[in-house]
Amino acid sequence: MKFGVVIFPGSNCDHDTHHVLKSVLGQETVFFWHQDTDLQDVDTVILPGGFAYGDYLRCGAIAKFSPILESVRRHAQDGKLVVGICNGFQILQEAGLLPGVMLRNAGLRFVCRHVWLRTENNQTPFTNACQEGQVLKIPIAHNEGNFFISKQELAELQENQQIVFRYSDAQGDVIPEANPNGSMDSIAGVVNRQGNVMGMMPHPERASEALLSSEDGRFIFKSMINRVHSVSR
Repeated sequence: MKFGVVIFPGSNCDHDTHHVLKSVLGQETVFFWHQDTDLQDVDTVILPGGFAYGDYLRCGAIAKFSPILESVRRHAQDGKLVVGICNGFQILQEAGLLPGVMLRNAGLRFVCRHVWLRTENNQTPFTNACQEGQVLKIPIAHNEGNFFISKQELAELQENQQIVFRYSDAQGDVIPEANPNGSMDSIAGVVNRQGNVMGMMPHPERASEALLSSEDGRFIFKSMINRVHSVSR
């Protein structure tokens, strides 16, 4: 399987993601600069976390105009996998590839800590290695992670099972106290209607080695590997 990790000016989780994919999971992985347009026939494109263009205008609002985004859009239209992590999620929303917007955290503070995520849908290319309802320990690090969407669109997400992860406590209970940023319906990750594009605010690349106190992020990367291998058979 071949992964591509996009680097924007201001990305800071690109090498972390590359390390996990190549050195920890042994997958062929290449970097793309934001001005590239050739995706080299990768199976999955990952937009990593960071502060693309310094978030000077609005998170992801400038990055969506990068030349590579048009190639990513065609990649997604072809049914191939795309993942946005944290800032990457925000970029995909700004580019219209994922629903909703990100507001300032409810507490108006940057939050950086481990959280618990309950797996809401394990039938996606990004969660097939998880059990339904499985709780994952994965860190967050963001200032604008407060997922917001209209009530009608939220109902559509729920009906179409597009909500992939919700913030929960360690037992998997979705309670207000477990929501670190005020996200509507405790949403931490969603997929598009077709199910091949996912965005999540928590950082699975920061939870893929025992040294970092959790390896739960591997479930997400392994799910993508499972999906591509099953399709290629």
